[in-house]
Amino acid sequence: MDYDYIIVGAGSAGCVLANRLSADARHRVLLLEAGPEDRNPWIHVPIGYGKNVNNPAVNWCFQSEPEPYCNNERHFLPRGRVLGGSSSINGMVYVRGQVHDFDMWAQLGCRGWSYDDVLPYFRRSENNSRGGDDIHGSGGPLDVSDVRDHYELCDAMIKAGGEVGIPRNDDINGRVQEGIGYHQATIRNGWRCSTAVAFLKPARSRANLHVETNALGSRVLFAGKRATGVAYTVKGASRQAGAGRAVILSGGAYSSPQLLELSGVGQPERLNRLGVPVVHALPGVGENMQDHQVLRMRWRITQRVTLNERVRGLPALVEGIRYALNRTGVLSLPTLPMSAFVRTRPELASPDVQFQIFPGSYQAVEDRKLDREPGITIGVTLLRVESRGHVHARSADPAAPPAIFTNLLSTEGDRQTALLAMRLCRRMVEAPAMDAYRGMELTPGKAIESDTEFLDAARGMVHSNWHPAGSCKMGVDAMAVVDPELRVLGLEGLRVIDASIMPNVICGNTNAATIMIAEKGADLILAAARAA
Repeated sequence: MDYDYIIVGAGSAGCVLANRLSADARHRVLLLEAGPEDRNPWIHVPIGYGKNVNNPAVNWCFQSEPEPYCNNERHFLPRGRVLGGSSSINGMVYVRGQVHDFDMWAQLGCRGWSYDDVLPYFRRSENNSRGGDDIHGSGGPLDVSDVRDHYELCDAMIKAGGEVGIPRNDDINGRVQEGIGYHQATIRNGWRCSTAVAFLKPARSRANLHVETNALGSRVLFAGKRATGVAYTVKGASRQAGAGRAVILSGGAYSSPQLLELSGVGQPERLNRLGVPVVHALPGVGENMQDHQVLRMRWRITQRVTLNERVRGLPALVEGIRYALNRTGVLSLPTLPMSAFVRTRPELASPDVQFQIFPGSYQAVEDRKLDREPGITIGVTLLRVESRGHVHARSADPAAPPAIFTNLLSTEGDRQTALLAMRLCRRMVEAPAMDAYRGMELTPGKAIESDTEFLDAARGMVHSNWHPAGSCKMGVDAMAVVDPELRVLGLEGLRVIDASIMPNVICGNTNAATIMIAEKGADLILAAARAA
């Protein structure tokens, strides 16, 4: 069958694009998703995040290559493989990033991507529970709501932040990000509001939108230098579809560069090793991969005021009843009720670190099973990472996972930021406001005191924060993959629209910015259609 637009990947960006492009009945749109429908009930209950973080039925469950600066460990890298993509399995935390992030994109040559340029797209997608204003949107498809329940331990952390110079900030998505406060989250009346729910579901009834699940993209089809369609498989059966206007890759920072390479677009020597005929040489494909780096510090808490004791026995039954009756309580929470955005050095103009504060504790990143004793976990997260990795196709088999090298803590700058941030985090937890709650420091432990000890501990503690970006970067330099119109350089009829196009990863959780990219990307595509 032939369509005007084929979107490969029904994730955070793809569902937005499907909605916006199919709003005009003249546009025939095909949306391909490698995973299933989003019928798993744990997708929709916010606390169900813990059930699907390692569930291969809805999750790619990638692994990194060995990390040389992290004791050669391989790190777990979940990505959504279901309608809604990672917005169906993520922590639902709504963080836009800093004004500086987008202004820097513009300064790097990406005209049209400054903060003032992208703000209308953040506002357009948003239905904020606080109402609309010059920063926030009202009436958009994506519900953004306040955390319904505040917690004693979180309130104590806000006071502790103030005691070490971190101001309270009740809107970290305003023009000033710095400070500590509760998050807003993509939650609607106690249910997860993924892009599949917010954008795709309202559009499914349109006759001009066709959605295929369990459809794995094999390669982009070309006539010379023009993309003409997509080859894909559904349960092993090969299929092809034509695209009269554009093919749009929205597989995310891991899968979009992989599909470009399998289609013959990338570094020629790499494509030759894969046995893939070269369609177009583009050296930046898969390079510039960035990810926030997180070091989770943990403490025992001396009072029963954490989530650990609410998920077992009678308290768990009470929480289940609360959720069933009015969609409140533990089951309605995003993974992180609050964060602090801080500067590790006073001379910095804006925060370079995020303290992701979770009022509970766990040991294994892969399953997040909460400890039996009360505890708190603070993810010390490097936002302005210097380290760069890469992601490339491992073989010519589209079903084979890509080779992902995150290269965490590879620069002296990142290591020094980690050291300063861990020390500041300890100071915050040791502030007077936490005296009534603070127990033993579990990770890295109070015995860790010197710079050398902290850095040694960091190598064993650091993980990806699961915010990959930049592997098909937008720009005007030799390593750019797409231009500021999100068109793949040197080719026609092919765009990449997802987190992979970020020149630099934004400062904060990446889902909100990915949705914004898709909103703006849809406008760019529709403008091109009108001009044709």
